[in-house]
Amino acid sequence: MTRDLRKFASQTNLRLLFGAFFLLFVIGLGLIWLIYGLPAAITGLLCLLGALLPIGLIWFFMIGLDLLVKQLNRD
Repeated sequence: MTRDLRKFASQTNLRLLFGAFFLLFVIGLGLIWLIYGLPAAITGLLCLLGALLPIGLIWFFMIGLDLLVKQLNRD
């Protein structure tokens, strides 16, 4: 019986990413809402979304570079 360690690592990384987002958005914003109220939770959500913007832009840029390099190596 063989194990695909790359698949296992990929699944683990994905689960960690989803867990981090769950903690930030559900638990974190929920606690802000309970302690400080709805306006503070909305402000926290806007801050989290604003922090994700540069991360998303870098991710899309890296995907684009990956596609470009694969296209250039194919020729």
